Amino acid sequence: QVQVVESGGGLVQPGGSLQLSCTTSGRISTLINMGWYRQGPGQERERVALINSAGSPIYADSVKDRFTISRDNLRNAVNLQMNNLRLEDTAVYYCNVQYLNNVLRVINTWGQGTQVTVSS
Repeated sequence: QVQVVESGGGLVQPGGSLQLSCTTSGRISTLINMGWYRQGPGQERERVALINSAGSPIYADSVKDRFTISRDNLRNAVNLQMNNLRLEDTAVYYCNVQYLNNVLRVINTWGQGTQVTVSS
């Protein structure tokens, strides 16, 4: 059973920075995509950034040029560096890991989420 754990959330002032980390445990045969999603108060969950197996990132327009996603394939881990944070970035951030299991079925696994609060 693969588990995903996020860390690094917290309280930060507008314009500040935070780095989120996501680590996995358990056996993963083939890692596909790793991504970060967020859900603000009263909002639907949205994709923030995604990075595929080749290392190519995709960002939501709202975070382009402020957030950077990176992955460590040896550790099956993914980070999200968030700079110039805004009030509207306040949300619970979730890590998503997509991989192939031993019978070549695509599996999506979510972490429990980590709170990011941007406030003055």
